[in-house]
Amino acid sequence: MNVLKTREAVPALELQTLQGAWSLAEESAENFHLVVFYRGLHCPLCKTYISELNRLSEDFEAKGVKIVVASSDVLERAQQTQADWGIDKLRIGHSLSVEQARAWGLHRSAGRGRTSIGVEEPAEFSEPAVYVVRADGTLFWGSVNTMPFARPHFREMLGAIDFVLANDYPARGELS
Repeated sequence: MNVLKTREAVPALELQTLQGAWSLAEESAENFHLVVFYRGLHCPLCKTYISELNRLSEDFEAKGVKIVVASSDVLERAQQTQADWGIDKLRIGHSLSVEQARAWGLHRSAGRGRTSIGVEEPAEFSEPAVYVVRADGTLFWGSVNTMPFARPHFREMLGAIDFVLANDYPARGELS
């Protein structure tokens, strides 16, 4: 598993999304890219989390932040996620490969049957992570989870982005 370092270039990320092919290198952002990896359709916590981001997406866009969310779910499960969760403002990536997950330092889990909402877990899937990537492709901030719990709050991130932009605050955690 790779550990990404702030102030260094993030790995390439090319995804199939419900809106078509997407590439981080080809996506331009005024200030940042917000890359959110979620567990998939089976995760009730992801539903709440991604739905909140969907509601706040215009606030992020107003701050010059482009958003993509992605999971290892196949196309059909991503389509079901969009429909069942009412996600209408986010680019939803699917079919994240094991190699991509490893390159981005994501933890992986084995499926264990049906979840509390009655949806079957895939045989393998990635655990959540949130990355804020500068427009130049370097990592500004990251949070990687081994479990679906205790993720960064998007409302707090909006406030932090205001502070960072107003004060030219540098990426931290750059030392090995």
